[in-house]
Amino acid sequence: MRNGEGAPIVKRIFDPVHRFIELSEPEARLLDTPAMQRLRRLRQLGLAYLAFPSAEHSRFTHALGALAMGTRAFDQLVAVGREFFADEADIARQRRLLRAALLLHDIGHGPFSHACEAILGIRHEARTEAILLTPELSARIAELDVDPHEVLALILGERSGRYPALRELVSGPNLDADRMDYLLRDAYFTGVAGGHYDTDQLIASLRLIERDGEMVLGIDSRGVVALESFVLARYMMFASVYFHHTTRMFERILQDVLRQLWPDPHCLDDIDAFLDWDDFRVLRDVSTVHTDAARALRERQRVYAIAAEFNAERDLRAYTACERALRTRFGDENVWADAQEQVLHRLPLAADTNEPTVWVRGPGGIVDARDASDLIAKLVGKAYWRKLFVVRAQVDVAQARRLCAPIAALR
Repeated sequence: MRNGEGAPIVKRIFDPVHRFIELSEPEARLLDTPAMQRLRRLRQLGLAYLAFPSAEHSRFTHALGALAMGTRAFDQLVAVGREFFADEADIARQRRLLRAALLLHDIGHGPFSHACEAILGIRHEARTEAILLTPELSARIAELDVDPHEVLALILGERSGRYPALRELVSGPNLDADRMDYLLRDAYFTGVAGGHYDTDQLIASLRLIERDGEMVLGIDSRGVVALESFVLARYMMFASVYFHHTTRMFERILQDVLRQLWPDPHCLDDIDAFLDWDDFRVLRDVSTVHTDAARALRERQRVYAIAAEFNAERDLRAYTACERALRTRFGDENVWADAQEQVLHRLPLAADTNEPTVWVRGPGGIVDARDASDLIAKLVGKAYWRKLFVVRAQVDVAQARRLCAPIAALR
């Protein structure tokens, strides 16, 4: 059996989201490296399993899912836009490059991802570059017959790369295979129905569009409804899962624990030392830390209580007034204002209307998705997501909520 580019398939992996995922021999060897196997021990959704008990899936399965989704998208682009590729060798080369980048795109994540980055101060993209330069990974990437620098450029989203459409499929802001997979996967394992979208129609609608002298990823106008379902799914998952108050609360507690485990923020600067850590090791070592934060994490003790939530707000005045009232009444030390900006990339399109959009090609020409769909236009633009927590042991939670309720009602 051979895959779409003629390479023999040596491994078929069954996946609950994409069914069988097929790998070539060099891809299978890449998958077997310790750095890739480590992704099995990194949860895709961090501590979300404390709110959604089935959310135990890993970055390893997501990497495979992104590969599967990206391959489907690429094959569709070839089928409807053969004229944009030089020859069969060019198609095969780009396909190998895309698949390598998608397999490796999360390899630089640390334990519990964003919590780890907040403590150690190094973004996972920088870790990715260091890991790809290790001798073993370099050798495995060479076996794929791709340029490792081009793989890294796709993962980092470098605009100077030779393949802008591939860049969008790997790390683009809107139609990337990363998001296409994690939406379906996260919805499946959390049980949140709102995360599903019309996958088949969205993939079938993908097109290569030439705009301002550059090849970009867009959709055919017949796929606007599918794009709407995709945008709405991303919005719903952000509201229901990615910014869930229980997850956010325990991530804050986890950061306190990580500071105790890693008192020196530079202790994992060395890439080999960094790769020795995963979620399992953190949870194991938490048992040796005897602090209130570690105990709360081990025993799922809810240190904080939600006093008020402000989701997708266009105006921060009510939020600011509630925060001020809580701090005045209960003291700064007993109030936590959560504004987790680094997860906002999960929102549909861009929070800034000047950022890249999805282009739609129809009979009348190429238009912005925000002009093609009233629904999309209403879901994008600048919006704020905030939560206000209070310390349970020090604050009357019911009183805190009563304090905020009339202020929030004025929105």
